[in-house]
Amino acid sequence: MISRFGIAEAHVRAPERSGTRHPGYRGQRAPMPFEREEAGTSTRMKILFLCRSLDVGGAERQIVELAKGLRQRGHEVSVAVLYGGGPLEADLEAADVPRHDLRKSGRWDIAGFAARLVRLLRAERPDVLHSYLTLPNLLAAASRPLLRRTAVVWGVRASSMNLEHYDWLFRLVERLAVFLSRRVDRIIVNSQAGFAHHLRIGYPAPAMRVVENGIDTGRFFPDRARGVELRRHWGVPGSEILIGLVGRLDPMKGHQTFLEAAASIAAHRPELRFVCVGNGDAAFLAHLRRIADRSGLGGRVVWQNAVPDPMPAYNALDVLCSASDGEGFSNVIAEAMACGVPCVATDVGDSARIVGRPEYVAEPGNPRSLEQALITLLDDLKAQRVDRAALRQRIVESYSIERLACRTENLLSEAVAQRLGRNAR
Repeated sequence: MISRFGIAEAHVRAPERSGTRHPGYRGQRAPMPFEREEAGTSTRMKILFLCRSLDVGGAERQIVELAKGLRQRGHEVSVAVLYGGGPLEADLEAADVPRHDLRKSGRWDIAGFAARLVRLLRAERPDVLHSYLTLPNLLAAASRPLLRRTAVVWGVRASSMNLEHYDWLFRLVERLAVFLSRRVDRIIVNSQAGFAHHLRIGYPAPAMRVVENGIDTGRFFPDRARGVELRRHWGVPGSEILIGLVGRLDPMKGHQTFLEAAASIAAHRPELRFVCVGNGDAAFLAHLRRIADRSGLGGRVVWQNAVPDPMPAYNALDVLCSASDGEGFSNVIAEAMACGVPCVATDVGDSARIVGRPEYVAEPGNPRSLEQALITLLDDLKAQRVDRAALRQRIVESYSIERLACRTENLLSEAVAQRLGRNAR
C-alpha cells in the first residue's frame, strides 16, 4: 500500500515489547530487556536499513539476514530500498520485517526521490540509519542535517576495486564517498582486506570496524539430491565434473579469467563441464559467450540466470571457482563451503582466509595461475583428499549469523551512545 508519506510501504505489526527505553529511542512502544548467550546491548534500538534494492546478491542477502537477526534480538528494524520489487523482499516479509519502497525510477530521478527519502526519515526518526554500498552510503551521509540524533552507519563491502572497469560517474561517486566518510559515526567493513584498502584511500581509521559476514548454515547445507536434480536440468550427468562460477555478470567477477583457465584445462580433460550462474548486462553476457565459443568451450558451458535460492546450484557443483578481481568477504565461497563444496579463489579481499588452503588460491587476473589452482584441487578430489564435512564445519564455527548480529548490535549501540554524547556537549 501507499503510506501517508507517499512511500510504498509493506507494513506489518511490530512485536509488542516492554522494558527499558533506550536514551535515544523515539518510537511509540517501550522496548524490553532481552537475554542472549553472547554479550550485547540490553537496550532496544530503532534501526532503519537503506539499500539500493533487494535483488539477488551477496550484500543484499547479508542485509536480509542481519535485519532478521537484529529483529530477533529485540530491536525495531525496517528496510528502505531505492528500487522495490527485489526477490529477497519475500524473506523480509516472511520474517515480519517492514519494507519501505522509495520508488526511484532511474539514475536521474533526483528531486522526487529525495523528497520521498526526506519524508521517510522525518517520519521514522531512527536511532540508527544503517546504509549499505556506495550510493545509499552517500545518501545516508547527506541526510546528516535531518538526523542530528541519529547514528549514521555505513556498510562497506568491497576492496581494491579496479575503477577502470566503470564509467566516469561511478568513479566520481567513489571519490565523493572518501570525502563524506568523515561525516558518519561508524563504518562497518566486512573484511580485513577491505579495512586496509579503505584506510589506504582515505577513510577515517577511528570510525572503521571489521565485522565479517554471517552465513545461514541452516539454509546452506549439503543436499546432493537437489544438486543432482539441477544437474539433470542442465544436462550434466554424474560422470562429469562440474566447475562453477556464481556471481553477477560484472567485469570485477573475473568471468573472462575463468573462461580462459577453463578452456586450457578442458583441452586435456574431456570430463569437465562449466557453469556460470548470475545476471548482468546483456552485452557483457554476449561478450562472454563469444569468448567461450572462440576458445572451444561452447557447448561445455551452461549459462544460468541468478536465482533467489542458490543452495541447489552449490550442491550441483563439484568445484566452485571465485575468479574475482576485487572482493571484500565473498559470500559465495562461504555459502558453497557450507554446502560441502571445495573452492578455488583468487587472492582478493579475505577469500584466501575463508578458503584456508594456499594451494587453492590464485593470482587475480591470471588465467594460468587460476588453472594451476583448479588442477591442484581436481587432483585432490580424484585422490579423495578433500574432506567435505570439514569445509562445512569451518564455516559453522567461524562465520555464523549469530556472530554477525551480535557484533553489529554492539557497534550500533556504541554509535548511538557516541552520537547522544556529542549532542549533549
